[in-house]
Amino acid sequence: MGKLRFLNAGESHGPALTAIIEGIPSNLRISSEYINRELARRQTGYGRGGRMKIEKDQVEILSGVRFGLTLGSPITLMVKNKDWENWTEIMAVEGEPTEKREILNPRPGHADLTGGIKYGFYDMRNVLERASARETTTRVAVGAVCKQLLEDVGIKIGSYVISIGELSVKDQIQHLSLEERFERAEKSELRTPLPEEDEKFKKLIDLAREEGESLGGVFEVFATGVPVGLGSYVQWDRRIDGKIAQAMMSIQAIKGVEIGEGFRLSEKFGSQAHDEIFYEEGRGFYHKTNRAGGIEGGMTNGEPVVVRAAMKPIPTLMRKKSLRSVNIKTKEPFLAAKERSDVVAVPAAAIVGEAMLAIVLTDAIIEKFGNDNWIEIKKRVEDYRRYITEF
Repeated sequence: MGKLRFLNAGESHGPALTAIIEGIPSNLRISSEYINRELARRQTGYGRGGRMKIEKDQVEILSGVRFGLTLGSPITLMVKNKDWENWTEIMAVEGEPTEKREILNPRPGHADLTGGIKYGFYDMRNVLERASARETTTRVAVGAVCKQLLEDVGIKIGSYVISIGELSVKDQIQHLSLEERFERAEKSELRTPLPEEDEKFKKLIDLAREEGESLGGVFEVFATGVPVGLGSYVQWDRRIDGKIAQAMMSIQAIKGVEIGEGFRLSEKFGSQAHDEIFYEEGRGFYHKTNRAGGIEGGMTNGEPVVVRAAMKPIPTLMRKKSLRSVNIKTKEPFLAAKERSDVVAVPAAAIVGEAMLAIVLTDAIIEKFGNDNWIEIKKRVEDYRRYITEF
């Protein structure tokens, strides 16, 4: 990150998850109600596991905000784990170790074995408690703070799911605008822009559940109202597409990221791959197509930023489909360990993707326009938008 940074902490079954955000300017109005709505969105989606019935995430803002306005000092966010009361002995900070819920059989596809070797743990609960996607709770909370900043200057972020397993709605939604896709997805239990197709997806998920399987899929995240020139071409680590790709890949189980038409561009002639440039008085320069996904040369080009991410199936499988593994102590073959898990979490991952895109774009706004007082920064953004149309 550049001017904005955050750290989060906490274990999946610990007492709480926390985050500290540094770099949010003063005088930005934020609301815990807004953050809680985003946290609730992360917990929705057909195919989620039993944990979602226990946790009803609510944020507590512990510092950096007074009377609804940011102070410019670090913002501390906390989300308590309601399930903690069932794990106080197993996850105790002090005392003697217990063998209860010990994990000795690493799950293929998870951080268990590699993390255990790296950090020297035989009980791989020490790994999975932090590697768990439960960690994304505070990312969504941080992203909700950033969304409020972005929306104040006309930047809107949304997401939708385009496939789960082999089922896809990609070809059926081409006629819909990004905003229409988002609005429809908000009404779908699977976050697809075609809620009328939900039953088809549910049948696939139910079948996977019956077989002890899990499913992955693909989601898209977009941002509209993004001004020209966020990011830079002058150094490799200032390119905003690189920052976005890293942010998306940091989400648990994400194995592929595309911006715009991504890999499909490699199959086209140059004349079919690039977005032609037009000019209109009062509007400035623009493109009629958006194959580049709103980014050229490591910078936003004024068109919507569109990012696509592919999520692999969740590594935790139920009894019927347990994968083969090896006990970390005895070295004997074993069926991999199981934790309470989702069948599919692609809709939730899309919400996390929104948060990560919001964090990257907020950092880019602060980097370009200043990072002290939001009243001043907002005016600079508005002046810059006028400058763009007159360039």
